[in-house]
Amino acid sequence: MKNIFSLLIVSLIMLSSCIKQDHIIFTNELVEFDATVLNTPATGKNFPILTRVPVYGSPVSTSNPSITRTSGTIKFRVNLAGPQFSTDQTIAYSVVTSETTAVAGTHYTTPGTLVIPANSSFGELVVNVLNPGVSSSTPVILVLQLEGNDQIKPSENYKRLGISISQL
Repeated sequence: MKNIFSLLIVSLIMLSSCIKQDHIIFTNELVEFDATVLNTPATGKNFPILTRVPVYGSPVSTSNPSITRTSGTIKFRVNLAGPQFSTDQTIAYSVVTSETTAVAGTHYTTPGTLVIPANSSFGELVVNVLNPGVSSSTPVILVLQLEGNDQIKPSENYKRLGISISQL
């Protein structure tokens, strides 16, 4: 019995030493919206349209504050997927005009770039929600798209984020 047990252990060790282990090394640096990764896409879209302010690292829930014309400054986390850089990285983003009903300077302002600090995996995209002074039952939609820079590309699956700004 002892011999069978010993033979079994030796066989398992030999088998495990013969198994080839391939390690996947991620070499492409990408940026993505944290909120897009964590929330379900809107119907007919490949990105979510948020009605509530997201908490970093968590899906939006009904306990989060609503996004309204009086929300003021809202920050959205942008994740760096890949190795960190030893220098600050300026990431460009744009407004997707074909998907956006909000008007720049009336409903929002946003700078168009964000910074991922040196030795960090996160940056913050800032949107200043403006109060146009006129209430409406129809929300306006702002859709943002990460563009990246010459070293960091946007993730094709998580580069867009929609924001629904209630006008009530």
